[in-house]
Amino acid sequence: MALPVFKTGVIRHPGQAGSIPVRLRHNLPYPGGAMTDPRRATPRVDAVLADPRLVAAAERLGPGLVRAAVARALDQVRSGRLPAEAAADVAVATLPASAAGLRRVLNATGVIVHTNLGRSALSPAAVAAVTDAAGYTDVEFDLSSGVRAKRGTEVLGALRAAVPGAEAVHVVNNNAAALALTVFALAAGREVVVSRGELIEIGDGFRIPELLTAAGAVLREVGTTNRTRLADYAEAIGPETALVMRLHPSNYRVSGFTAAPTLAELVSLDVPVVYDIGSGLLAPEPLLPDEPDAASALAAGAALVTASADKLLGGPQAGLIFGRTDLVTRMARHPLARALRVDKLTLAALEATVSGPLPPTTVSLRTPVAALRDRAQRLSAVLAEAGIDVEVVDTGSTVGGGGAPGVVLPSVGLSLPTGYAALLRQGDPPVVGRVSAGRCLLDLRTVPPQADEDLLTALLSAAKQH
Repeated sequence: MALPVFKTGVIRHPGQAGSIPVRLRHNLPYPGGAMTDPRRATPRVDAVLADPRLVAAAERLGPGLVRAAVARALDQVRSGRLPAEAAADVAVATLPASAAGLRRVLNATGVIVHTNLGRSALSPAAVAAVTDAAGYTDVEFDLSSGVRAKRGTEVLGALRAAVPGAEAVHVVNNNAAALALTVFALAAGREVVVSRGELIEIGDGFRIPELLTAAGAVLREVGTTNRTRLADYAEAIGPETALVMRLHPSNYRVSGFTAAPTLAELVSLDVPVVYDIGSGLLAPEPLLPDEPDAASALAAGAALVTASADKLLGGPQAGLIFGRTDLVTRMARHPLARALRVDKLTLAALEATVSGPLPPTTVSLRTPVAALRDRAQRLSAVLAEAGIDVEVVDTGSTVGGGGAPGVVLPSVGLSLPTGYAALLRQGDPPVVGRVSAGRCLLDLRTVPPQADEDLLTALLSAAKQH
């Protein structure tokens, strides 16, 4: 390649005396006489954006994402790594699937309610309800009379039907908000009695006692970590006591030398008892006999029950409050309730979850092991034929999300060389499994049957890179 040659020249500016000496750069031709500086061949941005595929993509994704993809492709052209005529093709190929940064993944971890993967997946009915509600809706409008209506009437009715023992229901944006609103409305500046064994910390350093005190409660801790008796509660109750609170232990379990009063015993103290059941069961689940549920808690006399909608209920993120009409009304009318309310999309998804077909979380929980084994054997047969080192193995799934701590559900999965774990996470869609005993394990309890083809495609693609 010939080196550039410089020679002296001048630039004269009209209307100015004198001149400015400069060095003019001349590139000698490359062998053969062709000029090969790739920057000279780089097409204009607007010329690439005129490609019909990119015009359509701009309508779907917005012009910003499309222009950014084109800019990345043209950078490759300028550097000589990409022919100019391929710029539009590369820009199209690198466009994101949607305008949002969140990506759909296949959960093969065996954790049914996986917090890092968005907890519960919505049912098709809930997804359709969200899509319908994305435009204008009658969320606060009575179509028959043409006047303003109460917000969320339908979903509140569905929740009352699902938990007949609840006199009233209120919905906020998560269970932490439900607890905060309970304290703000019913116990601000007053005492809340709670067992030391229930002052829990959950994910990301979130601590329940800090939430309660931030909401204005004066905590009266009773008992010890492993043993709290009814007498401990009774001795702590006084004129300033507003509530007795029972908290589901969430993601841990205390066993051995333990003691705790029943809910019915706590109710006998004649102070409103608030039971945070956490994981969101509305009624007893035979597969999880020790997991608390809203119907049973209310039947035992709890004044209020709070729960998460996006855990074992299998719905969108929301906090549910069931209980006495007088208490729920005070909470719903509190000024903070406005700040904690849910939007129309959540209302739609929640109603469809409660009233519609079983959500994926419940289906996953109840799937028989035999059905999982049949799927695993069909998948492994295809993979083995493709030369992939795969085994069908028995494994164990967990509920996750602070539900049923310590409970292991028998399951079946696919075991592959450990290198597949990273390769599958980079696929489309990404597949997230777990590494166990030096192997990549894909637990089928958390992979819906309709996603088997996607899982198979991802595995075959990963095998080409392994």
